[in-house]
Amino acid sequence: MKKPRLITGKQGFLLFAAAVAAAGMLAGCGKSGSSGQTAASGTTAAVATEAVTEAEAEKETKGETEAAETGTAVTETAADQEEVTILVAAAASLKNAYEEELIPMFEEQNPGVKVEGTYDGSGKLQTQIEEGLEADVFMSAATKQMTALDEEGMIASDTIVDLLENKIVLIVPEGGEEGFSVFEDIASAESIALGDPASVPAGQYAEEALTALGIWDEIQDRVSLGTNVTEVLNQVAAGSADAGIVYATDAAGMADQVTVVAEAPEGSLKAKVIYPVAVVKATAHEEQAGAFVEFLQSAEALKVFETYGFADGR
Repeated sequence: MKKPRLITGKQGFLLFAAAVAAAGMLAGCGKSGSSGQTAASGTTAAVATEAVTEAEAEKETKGETEAAETGTAVTETAADQEEVTILVAAAASLKNAYEEELIPMFEEQNPGVKVEGTYDGSGKLQTQIEEGLEADVFMSAATKQMTALDEEGMIASDTIVDLLENKIVLIVPEGGEEGFSVFEDIASAESIALGDPASVPAGQYAEEALTALGIWDEIQDRVSLGTNVTEVLNQVAAGSADAGIVYATDAAGMADQVTVVAEAPEGSLKAKVIYPVAVVKATAHEEQAGAFVEFLQSAEALKVFETYGFADGR
């Protein structure tokens, strides 16, 4: 048997009022005919039913409106929390510092922003950006590539910062130091690994230093060119090359596999080895990209860079 529905609240009050009114009408009629009582009762019941129906309709409409408003709020909140991903195109020598510490640190401080990195020779990254790579931030291992992109109108000029300084060093495989004591001793190596000067800043610096020392032309028949500084480092570490020239920071990251013989002599380079960073002009995430460049200039970020062998280049 179906259980009767209990009517409470506004609906109950309206029904009760209708019932009281009906009782009053019946009492007032006294001993009038049964047909009058029936009509009054029917009228009262109709009024009560109409009141309840209106109350239910009002409640249902109000519920639908609240639900719609709540749904809109949820949608807006979800949109506000949508994650933004920025792409950082950075010199290969920055990969360890970025991936191991700096990117996780930035993401923790900036919820909702994810950073992805692509690492290679600065010249190759320059070309990729020119050909449409949707990078938001560019950090090169030399000012040459940054300057070129800036002159082409592809960099937000007011965001360029000469952030870091590095050194180039002569390295040999661990345990292969015999016969090597100064930078110029690279001339005695039977096989030499260098970055390609056409696209790798470390290779450009190596060419500049060795040319100044009068060694560049002499070693050409023994040189193997790598597409980035990491390739050069790995060749020497594996013993595929007797010597190579890389950044001091790269050598420090593989101190158990390579030995640093010496830094490039003072005066062999016309300028310091500077790493500039900037926001790419075509970025679709200017605010987040700018925040990342600002973060890299913070004291805590620079401290991390120092642990990887970089110095403040500003």
